[in-house]
Amino acid sequence: MYCGKVPDVEKWDEAQIGHYIGIDVATSGLNEVKEEWENQRKAYTSEFIELDPCIEDVDSHWKDKEKQADIVFCMHNLQVCFDSEEKARRLLHNVSSLLKPGGYFLGITPDSSTIWAKYQKNVEAYHNRSGGMKPNIVPNCIRSENYMITFEVEEEKFPFFGKKYQLKFASDISAETQCLVHFPSLLRLAREAGLEHMEIQNLTDFYDDNRAQFLGMLQDAGHNFIDPRGRLLPRSYDILGLYTTFIFQKPDPEIAPPLTTPFMPVGTHYLDEMEWQVILWDEEEKSGQTDSSTGLGKITEQKGILGPGPAELRFTEAI
Repeated sequence: MYCGKVPDVEKWDEAQIGHYIGIDVATSGLNEVKEEWENQRKAYTSEFIELDPCIEDVDSHWKDKEKQADIVFCMHNLQVCFDSEEKARRLLHNVSSLLKPGGYFLGITPDSSTIWAKYQKNVEAYHNRSGGMKPNIVPNCIRSENYMITFEVEEEKFPFFGKKYQLKFASDISAETQCLVHFPSLLRLAREAGLEHMEIQNLTDFYDDNRAQFLGMLQDAGHNFIDPRGRLLPRSYDILGLYTTFIFQKPDPEIAPPLTTPFMPVGTHYLDEMEWQVILWDEEEKSGQTDSSTGLGKITEQKGILGPGPAELRFTEAI
């Protein structure tokens, strides 16, 4: 999804894939990507589909539907789809259509738990500032040595969709507009599309858990990401902490029973977060599910109210 630039041919060769499908909008230069991609020698077939997967239906453009995917990646643009519930739902249904039973949907997206916690602390500091507080604090702007995040509107509650902000890293010329990903809504819409939540993990935790695999790669990159012991430097921790990995699976009905979407009353998307979780917990108790890997589980206990985030920024209670 949103394949953008020419993919790393060697990476996919090493993975021994049989077929590659690249999907992106026309403005991304997909035709140029396709041309350069086809000029490279590779041991697998490929096809490119020109559409916006959060707006259009993949099925109407996908020629060889028998070649369902084992894995669908979305490494950059999941947050853009959270501009509206309709867009997020369309993306997830397209992902489900592309995946074969048992296949995985995975990628990286901004960690809304981390970003929203930083935002809340900033707003609180602004409204409770004393005479000794710095006078230049702006409530809707998060600043660090590495980036600046600016929210368009100051709000007390986290809206499920359309919460936009501007992200500008220290090395960037201009800011990029993104949307916070409301994780419980992501889990709900994924379940509607037939995708089971497997894992959502902050990128700093993901690195710590998989350090042996990534240590050499970061050392070769030569950008001073880690110390001699392989631990993330403060700058790296600050930046990577803004992102989270996610993994969903499309269950195989021949191996495990399919997911069932819990009954939701009218106006579900206006429920506050605690009400939404109570519905999920009641549904799991009725079905006898106790293993968090078979359903959504208690989000507040597993991953934090909005997503994982570094431990010191995780929410302990619902907003």
